[in-house]
Amino acid sequence: MKNVCWPYFDPEFDTLPERINGPTCRVCIDNESMEDCTIVKVDSLNKQGLLLEVVQILTDLNLSISKSYISCDAGWFMDVFHVKDENSHKLTDQKVINSIQQAIGTTKGPDNSAKTRSYADSLLKSDNSGEHTAIEMTGTDRPGLFSEISAALADLHCNVVEAHAWSHNARLACIAYISDQSTDSPIEDPHRLATIEEHLSTVLRAATAPLITSWAHTLQQEVKTSATITTNVERRLHQLLLSVKDYDWTSESISKRRKSNEEWRKITVRIESCDQKGYSIVSIECKDRPRLMFDTVCTLTDMQYVIFHASISSKGDNAFQEYFIRHVNGYALNSENDKQRVVKCLEAAIERRVCEGVRLELCANNRVGLLSDITRVLRENGLNVVRADIATQGEKAINAFYVKDISGKDVDMEMVESMKKEIGSIVLRVKNETSPPSTPQITRSRFSFSDMLKSQIERLSHNFIAIRH
Repeated sequence: MKNVCWPYFDPEFDTLPERINGPTCRVCIDNESMEDCTIVKVDSLNKQGLLLEVVQILTDLNLSISKSYISCDAGWFMDVFHVKDENSHKLTDQKVINSIQQAIGTTKGPDNSAKTRSYADSLLKSDNSGEHTAIEMTGTDRPGLFSEISAALADLHCNVVEAHAWSHNARLACIAYISDQSTDSPIEDPHRLATIEEHLSTVLRAATAPLITSWAHTLQQEVKTSATITTNVERRLHQLLLSVKDYDWTSESISKRRKSNEEWRKITVRIESCDQKGYSIVSIECKDRPRLMFDTVCTLTDMQYVIFHASISSKGDNAFQEYFIRHVNGYALNSENDKQRVVKCLEAAIERRVCEGVRLELCANNRVGLLSDITRVLRENGLNVVRADIATQGEKAINAFYVKDISGKDVDMEMVESMKKEIGSIVLRVKNETSPPSTPQITRSRFSFSDMLKSQIERLSHNFIAIRH
């Protein structure tokens, strides 16, 4: 018998990068270099989806990213983020600074996504995924649909603990956490879950055949409990709307879009080729807003594109983003159809959060059927919910609705004031967002990553140098 010799692998080889370069993930918080923002520097071994995880952590902490430089090539992840708090100030809360370091620190390694999400969720105290039943719904939107869904759940003796709904291009995506009305526990009986699915499907089917799914990425009709949330809720809403192709516009919807939503005129997405390095360069110019970088990075990641380099900047009301991408198969965007699909999907991702209309913030003592009653009053007063964020904090229900007049006219504020009396003891705050913002002149950022690539792409280093402007 011939001797078979196998190559020897040093068991310490897997830890060689860490022993050479130090810890596999270094997070530096710099509060000295810039007067008006805090610089977050992340230096780590790279993995697929790491950029999205880091951006999600910063976004979930309600931090705005005003500028960023991304380099994720050659197996190393080197990112710089200029961030501000909710009041547009640099970070001064040491708890937030510690949270950034600890949360991003959990992203290192290929198997820590669940750990990262768990830590981020603990920071935000969002643990409904383990204590309640999660339901996902997608379908064709129509006036009053969210109210009908709320009423259906109330009829089924379900208590809505948390819910999020987005409407875009006549499509609706909704994620709701529900519990049993009498026990406030997850609903686990398969027969009852099947009844809930059938009832909700009937409500949605009035417009079109819906899709009700679990947290899994399949599009089968099913409702089930989930011990842990597997995807960030806002990312999942993006995925759900992407799955029903809300980026496809009919000639009729384009006409309505032009009349009712001026925001689309400020979105420009271009795709060019970087033949020297085999990248596709995606350039985005639009009105700046919170969570913009999360929405675009999330969309590119879910479309199976890898971001190797990026430059993000903002000036006044304007935002400029430039991404150097390839598909996970290693190829750049070659066909015109692929390019057009990426353009449409990014435009849709940017538009989904743009809610013209009036924002209503309601706070009340929580009770069974409260959401159904509130949405019924809105519907009966001719208001259509185009976006909703429902939450409970202890004994209080905290609801936020973006509403528009069903007829397409401006919301009658006198009617809203009279509605306050109708809903009784509920605290209602109104934030009018119907006034269109002034149209800014968008100018291209002076910094372009393509300029840097020409001369320095081969000179990557894991040591950050302070960037001064």
